[in-house]
Amino acid sequence: MTTSADTTKPAAKDPWDLPDVSGLVVGVLGGTGDQGRGLAYRLAKAGQRVIIGSRAAERAEAAAAELGLGVEGADNAECARRSDIVIVAVPWEGHGKTLEALREELAGKLVIDCVNPLGFDKQGAYALKPEEGSAAQQAAALLPESRVTAAFHHLSAVLLSDPEIDEIDTDVMVLGEKRADTDLVQALAARIPGMRGVFAGRLRNAHQVESLVANLISVNRRYKAHAGLRVTDV
Repeated sequence: MTTSADTTKPAAKDPWDLPDVSGLVVGVLGGTGDQGRGLAYRLAKAGQRVIIGSRAAERAEAAAAELGLGVEGADNAECARRSDIVIVAVPWEGHGKTLEALREELAGKLVIDCVNPLGFDKQGAYALKPEEGSAAQQAAALLPESRVTAAFHHLSAVLLSDPEIDEIDTDVMVLGEKRADTDLVQALAARIPGMRGVFAGRLRNAHQVESLVANLISVNRRYKAHAGLRVTDV
C-alpha cells in the first residue's frame, strides 16, 4: 500500500552546500603570469596544495620559490598530470595551442578556464569573440575528455598578489555543464577569504562573462580602482 509519504519529493539541494576541496591539488597553467600567480598565492595561503605550471620548468620553479607557502613549480605537462583541478590562466594568444598540447594530460581533470579574450586600441579594451563563442567553449572543444568550467575572470591581479590584503571582497561567476563540477569550483573560490563562487549558467553563457572584463578595465582606469563584482539577493 502506498502512502502519501512515499511520493514526497526529496528536499531541494541547498545551493550553498558545497563539497570539501581542501585535499585537492590545484595546478595553475600560466602561474608565472600576474593573474595565475595571484591565484596561486591566494589558494596556497588558504591551505590548498598548489603547483605552478609554465612552458619552462625552471621559470615555474623560480616563481614557486618566491611565493613560498609550499607552492611547487613544474612544466605545464607535469603540472597538469599531478593536479586534480587545473586553472587555465595563460595569455589568450597562446590559449588554444597550450590546451591542444595538453589534451592527454588534462583528460579526466576538472579544468577551470579564466582566460579573457581581449583586444586593445586607443579607445581602450574591447572584447574578442572566438570562433567557438568564448575561451571556455574553445577549451571544451579542445579538451573533449576534460570537465571544463569557467571562473575567476573578474579578479584584480594587484589585489590577489598584495600580502597586506587579507580578504578579496568579490563574487566569482562560475559556469559549467554539470552541477557537481560547478559546486567544486564554487567551493574552491570560497577557500579564499572574502570570495564567493556564484553559479552563473552553462558554458554557452561564458562569452558575456569574459567580455565584462573590458568594462571593468574601463571602470578601473576612470576611478583608479581594482573593481570586482558582487551579486545581490543571493
